[in-house]
Amino acid sequence: MDYRPATQQSAEPSVSAAALIERTAGSHRLRETARPRVPRSWPLLAILAVQTLLSLRLIRADTAFQDEAEYLWAGHLEWAHLLHGTPLPQFPAYFSGAPVLYPPVAALADSVGGLAGARILSLAFMLGATAALWATAGRLFGRRAAFFATALFAAFGPTLHLGAFATFDAMAVFFIALAAWLVVRAGDQQDATGWMVAAGVALALADAISYPTTLLDPVVILLALFVAFPTLRGKLAAARALTILAIVAVLLTVALLIGGSRYLHGIETTTLARAAGSDSPLTIVGSFWSWTAIIIVAAVCGVVVSWVTQPNSAQTWLLTTLAVAVVLVPAEQASLHTTASLNKHGALGAWFAAIAAGYAVDRFVAAAPAGNKRTITCGACVVALSFPVTLGFAQSWVFSTSWPNSSAFIAILRPLADNSTGQLLVEDPSIAEYYLPAGSRWMRWSSTRNITLPSGAPTGGPSDKAGIVGPGNAGTFALYISEGYFSLIALNFTDTTSLDHALAADIHRNRHYHTIEVVPYGLGPAGPTPGTWVIWQYQPRS
Repeated sequence: MDYRPATQQSAEPSVSAAALIERTAGSHRLRETARPRVPRSWPLLAILAVQTLLSLRLIRADTAFQDEAEYLWAGHLEWAHLLHGTPLPQFPAYFSGAPVLYPPVAALADSVGGLAGARILSLAFMLGATAALWATAGRLFGRRAAFFATALFAAFGPTLHLGAFATFDAMAVFFIALAAWLVVRAGDQQDATGWMVAAGVALALADAISYPTTLLDPVVILLALFVAFPTLRGKLAAARALTILAIVAVLLTVALLIGGSRYLHGIETTTLARAAGSDSPLTIVGSFWSWTAIIIVAAVCGVVVSWVTQPNSAQTWLLTTLAVAVVLVPAEQASLHTTASLNKHGALGAWFAAIAAGYAVDRFVAAAPAGNKRTITCGACVVALSFPVTLGFAQSWVFSTSWPNSSAFIAILRPLADNSTGQLLVEDPSIAEYYLPAGSRWMRWSSTRNITLPSGAPTGGPSDKAGIVGPGNAGTFALYISEGYFSLIALNFTDTTSLDHALAADIHRNRHYHTIEVVPYGLGPAGPTPGTWVIWQYQPRS
């Protein structure tokens, strides 16, 4: 018989029950721990996945574009120079970016995966820029604004195109995006010197990779000012902007002193004193608007909302700066009357404007009553993203197939170039130089803009007014053709049309040149056939 008090008897079951509850709760926690957790960044992962798929479909859409071929070819020559001391062409004098930065990196990717590998490298840079946009917009305006900003940028036609385009543009976009994120990441810290130094280094790298990127430097510098201004004193906020400016100025000055006069000449001819084109400003603005209208309209709406609700605040000026960034590139190119590279360089400004656009959508959703109505509004905005995705899908395909497919021309020129040792004159030779083994012997190749002598020295280049893309001196070409200097000549009568017809007349006057191939080419892999390559060979007869 149990003589323990009743209270003591009732205590034992309660202790057992508590232990049982604790064990049960523990088992639930174990099951919850074992269950995979969805990361908070899953919307970003979904956006990156869509961006990856839409860009990957463009990787093999066409053969190499002229700029792609030139940068990859230059990268391989840079490695040959570094490893074996092989002489180099004067790349710094006519490249619009430092030839020692992007080209060697892209050449490594090309060595591993060919043109597709180099294009996938660009995709990696563009995915990095998208991730930086998510982080930047999220810190400024929250996750919802970050989602819509990132989705709009990822679906942007030029963004998808640059993700499958082996030029320095994607690399430059990534580093300027990194600089902007570093500026915003510093937040309201009292001492953000390390962040500003890092941002200055990233910005200087972007400028060196692509000289036109300097147009967006003021946007990053002003971003540093406005991010700090709400909570820090004016002097501390200004110090951040001045730190970035000083770092960029010092690094670029040192780089120019090391590079020398060739780099200065390249910056002047490709960027500061670039030769004007023939496109009307209205054409340039219209083209850019057709690609960027959605981002521009949304960004302007965000600026208007901020001016109405928070006039003259640091946030409002920040949003204004971000929105203005998108028009800097088209305004500059309108002054030069050229659409060349407009879709590529326009992605720089769109990255900043997308943040203001994301803020606008976020404010629109927040204006709906809390609860189901706000959820429905947000869902409707997500569904509406299908329109920019569809637009970007179509535009990016047009961008990535807008040049002639060179497969047939390369197949015919390959044995002719590889089985000869003489000089070659090819209009826009970079594609042939990239694809053909003979391209490694760069002193054999001349273009309709410049004749290369056996020593590697140039002659017959375009006039200063024509810039680096202008036609060469017709009289100089006529002299070399009359002497039979070129063993092969290939013209397509497209880029330097007037000079080409003059050269064709000179070729016909030399009875030792004979037409051996006429190769049709079309716009893109399945386009029409608007022209032909004509190949002549020098065949002296006794």
